[in-house]
Amino acid sequence: MDIDRTDLRLLDLLQKDAKLSHASLGEQVHLSASQVSRRIARLEEAGIVKGYLAQLDPDVLGLDVEAFTSVSLDRHDPGVGEAFEQSIQAIDEILDCMAVTGEADYILRIVAPDLNAFAKLVTDRLIQLPGVKMVRSNIGLHRIKRSHAMPLTYLGSAQSKQPRVRFTES
Repeated sequence: MDIDRTDLRLLDLLQKDAKLSHASLGEQVHLSASQVSRRIARLEEAGIVKGYLAQLDPDVLGLDVEAFTSVSLDRHDPGVGEAFEQSIQAIDEILDCMAVTGEADYILRIVAPDLNAFAKLVTDRLIQLPGVKMVRSNIGLHRIKRSHAMPLTYLGSAQSKQPRVRFTES
C-alpha cells in the first residue's frame, strides 16, 4: 500500500486523539471530511489502523504497581510454550506478554493494586501455570515515559528498511 504525507499526518493525529472528528482532522490536513473519511477507511482496510481504544489511567484506577516480569519455562517444546501462552490469556492483570531471547523465555507487563496483590498473583497463579520454572520481577518505581504511538518518521527515510507500506511524495 502507498501512503503519503497526508496519510502520515492523519495517522499521527489519530494516535494522539482518536476521537477527533473527520471535519477536525480535515481542517488540520487541508482536506474535506469526506476525503478524510475515505483515507481513514483505506488505512483501516489495509490493517494499518487496527482499531480505536480508550486509554485508562492506572493511577486513577488504583493500579499502583506495574511490574516487568521475566518467565522461564522448564522445557522448550512447542506444547509447553503453547500451554503457557494460552493460560496467560485469562489473566487480566497481564497487559503484555512477549516471547524474548536471552535469559528468560517471556517478558510480562503486569499491573496490580498493591504489592500484596501482585505477590498473590505471582505465587497463586503465575508460577502455577504449565511449564513455569522461574519468575523474576522488576517493579516500576515511577514512569518516565509511556506512549502507544508508533514512530512514523522513518517511513520517509531513505536508510530505513522498506516497510510493508510504501511512502510516496504525493
